[in-house]
Amino acid sequence: MRRLLLLVFAIAVAGRAQQPFLTDDADVTDVRHVHLELFTEHDLLQRGAYPAVRQNTTRLQVTYGLLDRLEIGFDYPLLFIYNDRPTGIPNAYGLGDLDLQMKYNLRRERKDSRMPAISLGLYIEAPTGDSANQLGSGIADYWLNTIAQKTITDRIMLRVNAGILFSGNTLTGVVGIKSTRGVVFTGASSLTYRLNRRWLLGGEVAGGLTDQFGLGKAQLQEQFGAKYALTKSVGLDFALTTGRFEGSPRLGGAFGVSVDF
Repeated sequence: MRRLLLLVFAIAVAGRAQQPFLTDDADVTDVRHVHLELFTEHDLLQRGAYPAVRQNTTRLQVTYGLLDRLEIGFDYPLLFIYNDRPTGIPNAYGLGDLDLQMKYNLRRERKDSRMPAISLGLYIEAPTGDSANQLGSGIADYWLNTIAQKTITDRIMLRVNAGILFSGNTLTGVVGIKSTRGVVFTGASSLTYRLNRRWLLGGEVAGGLTDQFGLGKAQLQEQFGAKYALTKSVGLDFALTTGRFEGSPRLGGAFGVSVDF
């Protein structure tokens, strides 16, 4: 039953999304505009990550509207991995792996159609982090993500992601699936509610599975998030995360800022 539930979520993670949500949206940055996100998350780790017990991830993501419906960008994490003191293993601090990304909007949503907006995202992660102390995965990642987005009402939005990691893993520090053989299936689903012109609330489920469907190499987490619009171009982002299995944080909290230029 656990394997079946994980497979459902995977077909329905990877943190390349519009913060604070893991589920990516079908929208792209406007032509010749820049979208910047700065996000910091502190997680308590699963027992399988021992001797690492906590991880702090501060991520900078920048996207640029290169063409109509096409954005390019990158994100770069700064990691602090806390190891259990009695082990004598020093904590690790430094930059992780650099992620290069591109997203193309295949179809915009129309009010007179039941079809959702659809986009494709391509992500290539270079092994720039130091793998000796787990700041980097040590291998290059190649990931393709499909994004569907549908407006349910004026206030409610549904988003579904389904992706496949052709090579590599989903690791950011010690969080993620460690498998380096075969493919990894990823997926996420979110539902957001616009409370008023400033507050956006939402919840989501995200996960991943290796092609061997091994429960020890799985990722499943739930997240509750909110966005507060300070101005039309500046927003604050908040999130609480819980997870199961080795690839997910046990409990985490996050705060960030989003800016459009």
